Amino acid sequence: MSENGSQASEEEFMDTSENPPQASRDLEKEAEDAKNAGNVAHKQKDYYKAIKLYTNAINLMPDKAVYFGNRAAAYMMVNNYQNALEDSVKSVEKDPNYFKGSYRMIKCYIALGNLVAASRALEELRSRDPNNSATYATETTNISRLKDLEATADKDMSNNDYRKVVYVMDRALAMAPACVNYKVKRAECLALLGRYNEAQEASNEMLRANNLNGGALYVKGLCLFYQDHLDKARQHFLQVLRVDPDHSKARTAIKNVKELEATKQKGNAAFTSGKNEEALKLYKAALQISPNNKLTNAKLHCNIAAVYMKLKDYDEAVKACNAAIGLDDQYVKAYTRRMTCYQELDQHEEAVRDADKTAQNGAQ
Repeated sequence: MSENGSQASEEEFMDTSENPPQASRDLEKEAEDAKNAGNVAHKQKDYYKAIKLYTNAINLMPDKAVYFGNRAAAYMMVNNYQNALEDSVKSVEKDPNYFKGSYRMIKCYIALGNLVAASRALEELRSRDPNNSATYATETTNISRLKDLEATADKDMSNNDYRKVVYVMDRALAMAPACVNYKVKRAECLALLGRYNEAQEASNEMLRANNLNGGALYVKGLCLFYQDHLDKARQHFLQVLRVDPDHSKARTAIKNVKELEATKQKGNAAFTSGKNEEALKLYKAALQISPNNKLTNAKLHCNIAAVYMKLKDYDEAVKACNAAIGLDDQYVKAYTRRMTCYQELDQHEEAVRDADKTAQNGAQ
């Protein structure tokens, strides 16, 4: 190659800007100024402003681990643990020795209820920094406590002790406030306890954060199902399967809705046709489909009472009305039918009490 050609080649790779080091220093200073302003906002507890300023710093100098780390800290203060986790991971990617990044990663995993990832990240940090275990002692304890609480909740759930599950999940959420699974389990148990307003509020809060949250949609469907809005419940359960085709509880719920509607309709048809024994059999079978569905089952017990009244078995009819009222003490039709039965049994004081109760509930 000629000398001129060689010189031309070298000139191609020369930086021809007038003062690149100065420009780089200016960019770095601007990024540092943004970070420092973010630190001031953070100390003033203006976390959203701090996030914006740290973002400016990141845009200027995207390879600085500390900028991602600081923004993660601000996200944590506004309970946005998912974004905080993503920033913590990036900070460690930029600088594997960045202790605060690894530490925040563990805290975020715990807050999100991802105990497997939290334990793994903790072990990795412990292996890199074995002399600093006192710093993350609280996180070590919290992981262990949450594992115990999860096991307790699973056991209580299998025993149908829904009040205990709510209590346990409240304790777990105090340590893992962003754990969707804990929130869903708590909301589901509120629905199973008949605390529908609380369950729906909890579900709505989750859906505001993520409108494709299958667990929250399922709980809303469960509330509708237990309040005897079977068609609306089915629509919610179908929506769950659209966002989460493997949601086994939603699939079972759809099956229960279909079976409950079909069995109840068959019972009604038998009753209308005067096939009283067949109607009794069908209504009693329907009661077994969803034992927790209090309002629907109250209606089924009241239907059973109507069959016994047709058979002039008023003692059994009273028992069926008692069962209906036990599930729904505002059920006017159950009081009315029981009043009629008491009249037929010459139990007039009881009949008067039910007449008063009917009037009270009807006026509400």
